[in-house]
Amino acid sequence: MPITPPRLRREQLRDALPGTVAMLNGDGFDFIPQGFLDDYVALSWLEDRGAGLQLTYSGTALCMDIAARAH
Repeated sequence: MPITPPRLRREQLRDALPGTVAMLNGDGFDFIPQGFLDDYVALSWLEDRGAGLQLTYSGTALCMDIAARAH
C-alpha cells in the first residue's frame, strides 16, 4: 500500500469525516477504510465514550464547517 503524505492524509480524513460518522451511526462500520478510526482518534476528532466512538467538539465543528461549505 502506498504511503500518503501527512497533509494529504489529513485532507482525505477531513473530507471523509461526515460520511464516516454516518457509517458509525448506521450499519456501515465495515465500510470505513482501515486506519481511519485510529487517525480520527489521534486527531481528536473522535473519542471513545464507552458506548462507542463519538465526535469530539473539534470533530463536530469540522463537520459543521464542511456542511456549511457544501451549501
